[in-house]
Amino acid sequence: MAGGNDDFGNLGNQYGGTTLHWGPFWPHNFFEKTHAEYAANVGSFADDFHVWRLDWTKDKMEFYVDEVLQLTVDPGSSFWDFAGMDSTYDNPWAAGSKMAPFDQKFYLILNVAAGGTNNFFPDDVAHKPWSNLSPTAPLDFWEARDEWLPSWQAGEDRISEGAAMQVDYVRVWKMESAEQ
Repeated sequence: MAGGNDDFGNLGNQYGGTTLHWGPFWPHNFFEKTHAEYAANVGSFADDFHVWRLDWTKDKMEFYVDEVLQLTVDPGSSFWDFAGMDSTYDNPWAAGSKMAPFDQKFYLILNVAAGGTNNFFPDDVAHKPWSNLSPTAPLDFWEARDEWLPSWQAGEDRISEGAAMQVDYVRVWKMESAEQ
């Protein structure tokens, strides 16, 4: 398991979360050490477009929403040490920099998080149509689609101006300086 970043809302449009998923392999995902939650300044995140920004340098990652710093990830000497891993396992990043596994190219993925039984959506969230302990959680979620699907506002071609997730633009820059 290399890593990833979950960004934007969960638990409703007024709340957001930034999570960097990482670990040497599943189930050793140390996202709890690199997670932040926040609320929209006014109303909900669905009221307007917002700017999510990641500054990713050779020493740290900083995550912003509308120019407000939400999370700084500085692993110290390495993500391996930051995780508190011991010699029980081999360090797959030993030959990398202190930012390994985040010292290589990654794909940017934008999505709407829905479902799951790993407590990303706790059972006490209002209107949640499944239980994390249910052996039929995916089916429960799907069978309740009349409750949640209208909020996604998909059009005829599954695209709509009022869709659950809209992206105005994505920009990526490579920072080239002695400090980066």
